[in-house]
Amino acid sequence: MCGTLLDIEKAMSFARRRPRAWHVLVCCVVVVAEGAPAIAQPGPTPVSVAKVTQAEVAAGQTFVGTVLPKRTSTVGSAAAERVVEFPVNEGDRVKKGQLLAALRTGTLEIDKEAAEAELELRRQELAELENGSRPDEITQARARMMAAKARMVYAKTRLDRTRRLFENSQAADDEMNEVVSAYDEAEQLHLEAKAALALAVEGPRKERIAQARARVRAQEEEIRRLEDEIAKHKIVAPFDGYIVAEHTEVGQWVAKGAPVVDLVELDPVDVRVLVLEDYIRHLRVGASVRVEIGALPGQAFTGQVALIVPHADVRSRSFPVKVRLKNPKSGGGVLLKSGMFARVTLPVGEKIRALLVPKDALVLGGRGPTVYVIERSSGDPGAATVRPVQVDLGVASENLMQVIGPLEPGQQVVVRGNERLRPGQAVVVTGPAESAGPGRPETPSTAPAPAAK
Repeated sequence: MCGTLLDIEKAMSFARRRPRAWHVLVCCVVVVAEGAPAIAQPGPTPVSVAKVTQAEVAAGQTFVGTVLPKRTSTVGSAAAERVVEFPVNEGDRVKKGQLLAALRTGTLEIDKEAAEAELELRRQELAELENGSRPDEITQARARMMAAKARMVYAKTRLDRTRRLFENSQAADDEMNEVVSAYDEAEQLHLEAKAALALAVEGPRKERIAQARARVRAQEEEIRRLEDEIAKHKIVAPFDGYIVAEHTEVGQWVAKGAPVVDLVELDPVDVRVLVLEDYIRHLRVGASVRVEIGALPGQAFTGQVALIVPHADVRSRSFPVKVRLKNPKSGGGVLLKSGMFARVTLPVGEKIRALLVPKDALVLGGRGPTVYVIERSSGDPGAATVRPVQVDLGVASENLMQVIGPLEPGQQVVVRGNERLRPGQAVVVTGPAESAGPGRPETPSTAPAPAAK
């Protein structure tokens, strides 16, 4: 009856009705108290800090802009055929080289099989020429030459006998002419067999081997051409991105050059702003800037000037500027979407004295940007607590951010471990505070962008 709080409540109700049961209840409470483990009191939270610095920075001027993809591509078809596969949908994230659509390739596959068989034939012909004559072929050619020589010797002997008879008027003219003709034929056959033997011993001519090699290379290129044609029938993503429009479907005939999908790259993204000519001279490529998104209040992002188009709009006298920034992941996708409204604070004003803190000191996502200031006890220098200070943000300077609020140079602000702090919470500084001036990484964090915390 004494094991749980519910049992104790039942026991107390029973004791009120029966006073003699109070001593039993007291015993139960004592047993529970002795058996319960002690609740550990949390100690100070370890944090890392950096000092608030003061430096001259260019005053910020806010411009409105639009979030745009870094790259946009209308992926088209390189061949004309019927679509047999279309595995993607609008909104899908695709990787570079991923299949977007496949076209019918049956005829090309048949042509490729035939070309590969023809290539094998050409290779065997080349191998036959390069290997030269076989020993049996040389023996055969030599035997034919010897047989031709024997026939020639026989024809020569017959010609000599017939000539003697003809000189003694014992052979007719026709017989003499026939014997001479037979000898001449035997002699030519012997020469032919002799030349054939020499060719068999020497092997094929270099020119014939070169011709055979050229035919092999030509057939290999024919196969490569067919493979390239087949590859054109598989449309793949040229870069990582998101499908934002579909232009075809399975079963549809697509013409050569016809669009298949629209693909955009959203990590990183560009924010396009128009900067008046009075400010453009103060801007440089690579400058750090602060970006706020209208649809994401309470969050700030840091980007860099990626390009300044040196051609102004004649009517507004403003120059297009693109600010590039990382796109945080969110819910399996990206946080910043193409077309979002943005405000960009560019360092294009006169030099002013400003308070700077490392970007990691900012805690975003609440009612406004906040930093946690270290408060030390006069009685115990080792004891410290934190005090939240709400600030407004100014321009970005390298890895620092201008803050506007009740801060003073030299104060210590938490740069690591500030995500879960509460006002007045006890903390312990894990390392000495260092000043993080412009162009110097803050201590200890060196994160280049103030992602939402």
